Amino acid sequence: MTTPRRLLVRCLFEASGHRTAEELAAEIQAHAPDVSISTVYRNLEELERLGVVVHSHLGHGPATYHLATAAHGHLVCRKCQTQVEIADGFFADLRRRAIADFGFAIDPRHFAVIGLCARCQAEAEELGDFTVS
Repeated sequence: MTTPRRLLVRCLFEASGHRTAEELAAEIQAHAPDVSISTVYRNLEELERLGVVVHSHLGHGPATYHLATAAHGHLVCRKCQTQVEIADGFFADLRRRAIADFGFAIDPRHFAVIGLCARCQAEAEELGDFTVS
């Protein structure tokens, strides 16, 4: 295993939560300044191809990465950006319906489900703002 890949895997194991490629590159470059961002992206792609890493889009920002051993889905509040990790099985019925109704196998871990958290829903109701639901 190459030094950049070993450093990347270590960063992912030590990470709490999701990390962008840029965050991972900065951490790696603190130990190995000659490792470029393109090297980090290439290694992330290869690790994802091998099933070690999963990337997710948690809104409008860059993709985030985490180890595949903890597969899960995401709910993200579009108002306050609160993120909730949900068990992978949560989408089991949706997966079955997509196959049965459309013959389409979905990966609901790839994108977050965007909505409103309980607090933002309550605030909207207090203000009589029905456009945010």
